[in-house]
Amino acid sequence: MSAFTLSDFDFALPADLVAQHPAAERTSSRLLDGTGPVPVDRIFKTLPSLLRAGDLLVFNDTRVVKARLFGEKPTGGKLELLVERVLTGSEVVCHMKVSKKPLVGTVLQMVGGFRATLLGRWPDANGALFLFAFESDAGEDPYALMSRHGHVPLPPYIEHTDSAEDESRYQTVFARVPGAVAAPTAALHFDEALLAALDARGVQRANVTLHVGAGTFQPVKTENIAEHQMHAERYEVPAATQQAIADCKARGGRVVAIGTTTVRTLESWAQSGEASGDTRIFITPGFAFTHVDLLVTNFHLPKSTLMMLVSAFAGYERVMALYAHAIHARYRFFSYGDAMLLERTL
Repeated sequence: MSAFTLSDFDFALPADLVAQHPAAERTSSRLLDGTGPVPVDRIFKTLPSLLRAGDLLVFNDTRVVKARLFGEKPTGGKLELLVERVLTGSEVVCHMKVSKKPLVGTVLQMVGGFRATLLGRWPDANGALFLFAFESDAGEDPYALMSRHGHVPLPPYIEHTDSAEDESRYQTVFARVPGAVAAPTAALHFDEALLAALDARGVQRANVTLHVGAGTFQPVKTENIAEHQMHAERYEVPAATQQAIADCKARGGRVVAIGTTTVRTLESWAQSGEASGDTRIFITPGFAFTHVDLLVTNFHLPKSTLMMLVSAFAGYERVMALYAHAIHARYRFFSYGDAMLLERTL
């Protein structure tokens, strides 16, 4: 049981360090190398020089969907839906932002001309989310409707409305499996040229899938962090990736997780023995990591579960010192910000 409290993961962040737009080029972001005795300021495109032939990079190949949708009730009242999960057929699970919740059975008219019928709460009658059926005259499925009529679900700390730049840059270059409402942001720094440079160095690559949910931005409200209820996210660790990790360990290579979502996926698999499913894993200091040796990650929000995860991985004192260095050196924070490289403490 962690002896840490929520306040231990707080820090003062100047508002102007919250990145509102991505770097001009994906690989031109800064990279804080935290693996040595002192922090080293680098540029992200130098990452291959910090890795060795035989290392294995594991990416999250989830694809962000245009999950933010707007509409109105029969009364004319405006509302916003954020699709958290697509179920079978036309059914979707959503967050709903509205002044007064409509009754079950209400048919909402959505921008774009399709309809959303409220079926009830989810996952049960007391659930915080809502179950809808999406219907259009053309018979399009929810993914097609979101693609045509939705907006990029930018994080709450990004203050502009989504643009064509966001549609391109709030997505990894290798995004494959649609289902996320937030990007695996550490992977946003990779482009095709950097991937080719890693290949040339003999660094191997593998993929997992974790569909990042809006709960990733959910604040922790209890000072006793053990009382925090984690949100559920769907994950999968393909058989080829399981084999790649085993092969990497056998040859003495290091497993490098690209992002906290990859860490959550691999450690969920390690804990449960299930290669796919839903995870509510909550990683705090004292956690025993199984697979990951190095972590590439962006800078996270104060008091967030992700601050707790990176502190568990690289050591609380080291992480807090690296964050102090990053603030002093004016690194850019959060989803469109810079990155850091961390090594697991023994």
